Amino acid sequence: MPLSHGRPYLAIPGPSVMPDRVLRAMHRASPNIYAGELVEVTARVVADLRRVACTTGHVAIYMANGHGAWEASIANMFSRGDKALVLVTGRFGAQWSLHARAMGVETQEIDFGTASPADPARLEAALRADTRHEIRAVLVSHVDTATSVCNDIAAIRAAMDAAGHPALLAVDGVASLGCDPFHMDDWGVDVFVSASQKGLMVPPGLGFVWFSDKALEAGRKSDLRTPYWDWTARALPQMFYQHFGGTAPTHHLYGLSESLPMILDEEGLSATWDRHATLARAVWAAFDAWSQEGDIALNVPDPAYRAHCVTAVRIGDGGAGRLRQWCEEVAGVTLGIGLGMVPFGDPREGDFLRVAHMGHVNAHMTLGVLGVMEAGMQALRIPHGRGGIAAAAGALAVSAS
Repeated sequence: MPLSHGRPYLAIPGPSVMPDRVLRAMHRASPNIYAGELVEVTARVVADLRRVACTTGHVAIYMANGHGAWEASIANMFSRGDKALVLVTGRFGAQWSLHARAMGVETQEIDFGTASPADPARLEAALRADTRHEIRAVLVSHVDTATSVCNDIAAIRAAMDAAGHPALLAVDGVASLGCDPFHMDDWGVDVFVSASQKGLMVPPGLGFVWFSDKALEAGRKSDLRTPYWDWTARALPQMFYQHFGGTAPTHHLYGLSESLPMILDEEGLSATWDRHATLARAVWAAFDAWSQEGDIALNVPDPAYRAHCVTAVRIGDGGAGRLRQWCEEVAGVTLGIGLGMVPFGDPREGDFLRVAHMGHVNAHMTLGVLGVMEAGMQALRIPHGRGGIAAAAGALAVSAS
């Protein structure tokens, strides 16, 4: 008997659940894009975008998704034939590298697999070997959305400093922003990219690039920049219209003007990070219990390197695919597909799924997703250990006490 009638729940790693008040803020007539209220709204949004990334640096807003933000960062950091060192911990690290190559950048990849973080020692060795300092930037994901690996960005910066290398440090924070702790300035990040549709709780459509004065100066030499992708005018506009390279993304700005204060002023950024950490631990506790029987495992063995925004897991023998289908069709809960864990077309694709716990998510939402998953495993007779929901509840209770 289908139990999916009612409000469905999307537990995929973007687009995330959007607060009703964000949707209401966007439900309005188009404003004047040259003067008036929108100018004031944009000024507040830009200031809050700096706060949420923990930076005093520059920020450019693009009408694009995270992939567009990648290309914006590449266009401003590199010229054709320049070299990038890419630390790959999953599909999205590899994809950022692919975009760079397609734009004429020579990329050197260090692949750390799909379950382990980047090793700062290997990075330091690679930079020390670059005695002519041909590598212009190091690219790395803070959280790779496909694998749920969370990299230690401060340690990566320390390795670069130890090598005495002048390369820029560029970080992809599309999944992590507003969910996992991130300190752009304190960690010495030169370029940071993210998007609107995950931790910031706004529909897909905006990409963001934050950059330091060092990156601004280095970017002046880039020959990949075009008028649209050039971050200079967007971050340092002489007139309001230049903020967006054309017509402003009006309604997304209204959405951000609601969501960013929710994070920064109402809940508080540290409390927002703590909430995501707590919900992540509840998900891990459930899977730890379920993994006591059958072929079930969290993708990242070490909790220190697991993201707080999304959890990638394996349920063997196609169990993940069958469970995703049951949860959506029978119970109205949509889980994330496994992405990039095995090659496309590999029969093992059905062994992986992702559970998102990012953005506008609380305890009852997370427990509800886990409860549906346990019901699905019982219905499908997928072997699993007992006590998953009790373990998740216990993790929440400890954090709340």
